[in-house]
Amino acid sequence: MITTVTISTITVVAAASIVVGIGIFASVLLIGFLSARELLHADGGVRQKLLARSLLIGIVPLLIGFIVIVALKVAEILV
Repeated sequence: MITTVTISTITVVAAASIVVGIGIFASVLLIGFLSARELLHADGGVRQKLLARSLLIGIVPLLIGFIVIVALKVAEILV
């Protein structure tokens, strides 16, 4: 019985740390994409503006994920 509880606890703690790591990685990646888009858009060239528009493919899902992460953290604090 104690072994099962210990294994379950270790599994939950490990899974939680992995989720936090993925959240941090996604947030840093979102910041990088947004920065790259702004720099490319400010350059003014046709190719740079096209590349800046194509970065939206990665930005939109990461932004949705970031909003979900923030909403869950706020809900965790309020509850």
